[in-house]
Amino acid sequence: MDLTELRTLSLFDGLTDPQLEQLLAAADEYTVAPDEVLFHEGTPSDTWWVLLEGEVELFRRVGSEEAPMGRLARPGQWAGGFAAWDEHGSYLATARAAGAGRVLRLPSTELRRLAEQWFPFGLHFINGLVTTVRRIESTARQREALVALGTLSAGLAHELNNPASAATRAVDSLQGTSALLLAALSRLAGAGISAEDFTVLDELRRRVSGTESGLSALALADREDELSDWLVAHDVDRDWEIAPVLAAAGADTTWCDELARALPAASLGPGLEWVSASLSTAALLGEVKEATGRISTLVAAVRAYSQMDRASLRVTDLLEGLDSTLVMMGHKLGPGIHVERDYAPGLPPIEAMAGELNQVWTNLVDNAVDAMGGEGTLRVSARSDAVGWVVVEVADTGPGMPPEVQAHAFEPFFTTKEVGKGTGLGLDISRRIVVERHSGEITIEAGPSGTLVRVRLPIHHRGRS
Repeated sequence: MDLTELRTLSLFDGLTDPQLEQLLAAADEYTVAPDEVLFHEGTPSDTWWVLLEGEVELFRRVGSEEAPMGRLARPGQWAGGFAAWDEHGSYLATARAAGAGRVLRLPSTELRRLAEQWFPFGLHFINGLVTTVRRIESTARQREALVALGTLSAGLAHELNNPASAATRAVDSLQGTSALLLAALSRLAGAGISAEDFTVLDELRRRVSGTESGLSALALADREDELSDWLVAHDVDRDWEIAPVLAAAGADTTWCDELARALPAASLGPGLEWVSASLSTAALLGEVKEATGRISTLVAAVRAYSQMDRASLRVTDLLEGLDSTLVMMGHKLGPGIHVERDYAPGLPPIEAMAGELNQVWTNLVDNAVDAMGGEGTLRVSARSDAVGWVVVEVADTGPGMPPEVQAHAFEPFFTTKEVGKGTGLGLDISRRIVVERHSGEITIEAGPSGTLVRVRLPIHHRGRS
């Protein structure tokens, strides 16, 4: 390779002989073998390649197939070298020789050095373009993340409010019930109840403690009326408070007759009050346990969703991310939305940035729920696909995505939602996370019976964060 050959390439029109000599000194000629891979998509673009002879195919791997991206077929065509302008620049495709040939290789650092010497003014424009694009993209992603955070925070506050309020109400009621329990014990002691009688009373309490009556609302109301009449007939005070508790626990008049035969008459009223207060206390404690358990579940879901304790790239469980996202989006899944989970058993964990994937799941679920208008079926499925890949699908039973919307769905800043609606995380960002950050694939299938978004991800991470 000499100056004469370089002069035949229109790529170098305008360069002087001394400049071409500098280029030759910094570069080297490389002979390419048939089917040899020159570089891989997602790896740092630290070399500038110029075709001298032969052909080079450019492709991207989509699932288990190779999707053609283009071809270098004419001497002077080039690829790569992006690291000269962007330290995070990476190859956008994989290059493979279609046959024997030759290429000129120049390190990106040398390309940068020569450009600074030859085209300082033009280099300012290139740097400005790259920097501006990076800044706009970073600002847009930050804004989208803040909008998504605000939406999810509001939903989390709504989800936490219900169990927190239930726990507060139960604790307030426990204060009064505990006072009644102590008062009943005092009255039993004043009536001179023996240890044997108290043992029988406690055994009778245990028979109805935690028992589900299994009655309909109407049958339960009838049971309460029967118990209230029995209490009045046996001169037991506060029948309107004791009867509902006994009925809900499964007690009936037969149980009351057995208790009346086992206790002295003076102990009957205080004994029933003690049983009622004990049952109420147990029920209220159950409510507190359920409410605080729900809060703990939500906190665990937030932790799993945000991946606060995890590194950026690590082996992660897709199903954990999907389930935590559904929990976080629970405020949008009203009574009209039926959620179906279809997870294949034995789904392998994958190498991924779990927090970013959870943002994708949030966006897909949010879009699906909005499309159904509050009524329909949301189906979330996950399965293995071929060797080394997993597939996640989010489908809705909405009216479907029109072709004109589907054609632009992955374009930057495209949306069909009003201002303030949605997570603020568009499908363009979702595509970047899936395709560029995880070397995966995201596609849309729409029809009159709904829309399905399919995400395919490699089990082993192939890109560079």
